[in-house]
Amino acid sequence: MRIRVLTLNVQHDAGDPRRTGLINAELRRLEPDLVALQEVSDHQLGQLVEGTGLAHTTHQSEVLVSRWSHGSVLATRWPHRVVDVAEHRGSAGSDVHWWTLAAAVDLPELGELLFIHPSTPWRLDHAAAREQQLIAAVEVDELHRFQLPSIIAGDLNATPKSAGVRYLVGLQALGGRSTHYNDAWAVAGEGLGFTWTVANPLAAEEIEQLIGQPRHRRRIDYIFVGSAHSHPEARARVMHAELVGDAPIDDVWLSDHFGVLADLEYELT
Repeated sequence: MRIRVLTLNVQHDAGDPRRTGLINAELRRLEPDLVALQEVSDHQLGQLVEGTGLAHTTHQSEVLVSRWSHGSVLATRWPHRVVDVAEHRGSAGSDVHWWTLAAAVDLPELGELLFIHPSTPWRLDHAAAREQQLIAAVEVDELHRFQLPSIIAGDLNATPKSAGVRYLVGLQALGGRSTHYNDAWAVAGEGLGFTWTVANPLAAEEIEQLIGQPRHRRRIDYIFVGSAHSHPEARARVMHAELVGDAPIDDVWLSDHFGVLADLEYELT
C-alpha cells in the first residue's frame, strides 16, 4: 500500500493573502494521505483543507492562542483518533513551550498506524528543550505504537547535525536512551534538502533578523519512519521524497518554509 505524507509550516496568514488559497491548491494537487501542518491560524484552517478530503485535528496551546493565535494541524485521508497530547513547559518564567500530538490512523486492510506530530520551540538557543521533546515523542511512540511502522513528521527547528535529530536516526544517545527511525529525505531525497533558506524571500528577512548571515540555510522539516527493528511484522519503505513550495507559484511563495513530501510503501511481513 502506498501512503503519501506531507509536512509543511504554513507561516499562518502573514504576507500575501493569496498564500492560503495556493497552499490549498497544492494540497488538492498532491493528494497527501497524512499531513502535518504548523503555524496554522484558526481562521485560515477551513480554507486550507477545503476540498482535500482530509479529516483534521487541531492543537492550539493557551500560550499560542493568546500571543500568536496559531497552532498545529494533523490531517488524514482515513479516520483517525487522538491517542495522546504531550505538553511541556520550560522552567518558571520561561516562555519555552512545546507539545506533541499523536493519532491512530486506520489504514484500509492493514490496520492502525501511529502518526506523531511534534511542535517544537523555535529559538536557536532552545536545543535542550527540543531534545527533551524528541525523547518524549519517542516515549509516546513506545507507549502507543501499532504493528505498522510509526511516522513522526513536522518542523523540528533542528538540523540533521543536532543532537535531537541524530538521536532519532540512531547516531547518538540522549539521556542514556537510544532509538532508530528512517529519515525520509536522507533515504530518498535528492540534494541537501534545505527547508529554511535565504533562497526563499519569505525566510530571508527572518534569517537576517535572527542570524544575520547572508548565505544561511537549514534542513529543519522532517518525515521519520519507524524502523524494521521496532516493527518486525511490517515494513515501511521510503520510495520518494521531494520538497514542496521550493519555487514560487504565480510569483507567490507558499511559505517561509519549504515542505517535505514522501511516498511510503507499507506491507505486512
